[in-house]
Amino acid sequence: MSWIILIIAGLCETGFAFCLGKSKLAVGTEWWLWITGFGLLYVLSAMLLAKATQTIPIGTAYPVWTGIGAVGAVLLGIFVFHEPATFWRVFFLSTLILSIVGLKAVT
Repeated sequence: MSWIILIIAGLCETGFAFCLGKSKLAVGTEWWLWITGFGLLYVLSAMLLAKATQTIPIGTAYPVWTGIGAVGAVLLGIFVFHEPATFWRVFFLSTLILSIVGLKAVT
């Protein structure tokens, strides 16, 4: 169950990165809505991470949490914000995913 909580926490981290990206071009009420979403997802992500670390070692949970957020943010950047998907970005994204899987495998 802790791994599911940790994955949800990582997805919340991806969500708050998305909100931050959307707020970049927003103004007025729309900006406040994206920033509010950012804040809520940030707090939820941290709370879920704290819950997951009750049974998963912090040395594993934190890198997995940030890795899920980083992978999600890169994928959002490519597919939603139309950032370039260069060979090196995809290569290093792949190594990051393999590292996350490796941490799970040895824990």
